[in-house]
Amino acid sequence: MHRLLIVFAIFIVASCTSANAPRPLLNEVPTPVSQLPRPTATIGPSPTTLPPLATVSTFDEAVTSTAGLNEIEQQLIALYQRAHLAVVSLDVVVDQSANLPPGHPPVSPDGLVGQGSGFLYDTQGHVVTNHHVVAGATNIQVRFANGATVLAELVGSDPDSDLAVIRLTNLPEGLEPLPLGDSGALQVGQTAVAIGSPFGEQNTLTVGVISGLGRTLRAPARSFGSFSIPNVIQTDAAINPGNSGGPLLNLRGEVIGVNTAIAVSLGGRDFEGVGYAVPASTVARVVPVLISQGRYDHPWLGISMTTVDTLFAQRFGLSIDRGVLIGAVQLGSPAAAAGLRGGTTSDTYRGLPVQLGGDVIIACNDEAVFSSDQLVGIIDRFQVGDQITLTIWRNNEPVTVPVTLAARP
Repeated sequence: MHRLLIVFAIFIVASCTSANAPRPLLNEVPTPVSQLPRPTATIGPSPTTLPPLATVSTFDEAVTSTAGLNEIEQQLIALYQRAHLAVVSLDVVVDQSANLPPGHPPVSPDGLVGQGSGFLYDTQGHVVTNHHVVAGATNIQVRFANGATVLAELVGSDPDSDLAVIRLTNLPEGLEPLPLGDSGALQVGQTAVAIGSPFGEQNTLTVGVISGLGRTLRAPARSFGSFSIPNVIQTDAAINPGNSGGPLLNLRGEVIGVNTAIAVSLGGRDFEGVGYAVPASTVARVVPVLISQGRYDHPWLGISMTTVDTLFAQRFGLSIDRGVLIGAVQLGSPAAAAGLRGGTTSDTYRGLPVQLGGDVIIACNDEAVFSSDQLVGIIDRFQVGDQITLTIWRNNEPVTVPVTLAARP
């Protein structure tokens, strides 16, 4: 079973904790898996070297000349020859008995095998992939470009960024990790290259462009609401089941994102022209912590919210036509400690319930706020324990409120 998150409809937006606007669901390709507990213990230091495996050789030795090819073709060939050796295919075995009633015999002694992709992150044998690829894994097999396979162990996983790190038990000689690029410098229209194993077809390269920036995807739900993955890259480079966890590259061969989801029509599951990748900036922030601690704590504000625009303000008679309306404030949250106020009356907007009468956030650290997605992206730049200053609209005037961010529960 190929592993890939699928976005139903066009794309998905979400709030800091939960949202009061229409939000289609983000689902995995149907694969029965058990929930993988988030590691809480600190992972011990990795040894500086790993036992060598057979040297990975390239399959492109027959290509000795690029004569007659245009410049873009030559760039893509050179990129592939540099990068594809560091891109791996994952076979993931899960325990099918994990969700069966007590005493029920196992469905299969071999477990279910899912597939995904990943890429070598460093010379210590750490491989980056998606959380949803390895969730519920009892065994993880890594397959290299030359067909050689080794086992890997889970080092750390973060469902709220859909990132995970595994460590190879053996590292092939001569294998170089892929460098991270600067996803903050990306521009719409820039060439994007995906390498992975769609439908199990190993080391497949597809090409497109960056078709959007600053998108938001919904992360796994909590008992009290849902979080989201901000600043996501949108691309039209073909991404299909099995591509999850593989790199999205620029023409320099730098990782600018980790392929994680596609948008499909209701009932579909294959690529329709809109794919999503977790940005390299998130990888650079989260992965080192996963390696050292096994988990990552995201900053948390603790509110549900709705975007305020001109139509919303007109519909409910608000005195301000932009920002983020606070619907509810979580008990014990940073927002509650700072005295932020949630809604006091209920109504519906576009078929969904909305809480009215709360504070409207109009700026964060003097940066104007126009939408819930934007605020989620701003908060994501900070660390747990950082203090931010929110400017809110209350009683028809702006008020500044300091808030100290805590870790998501």
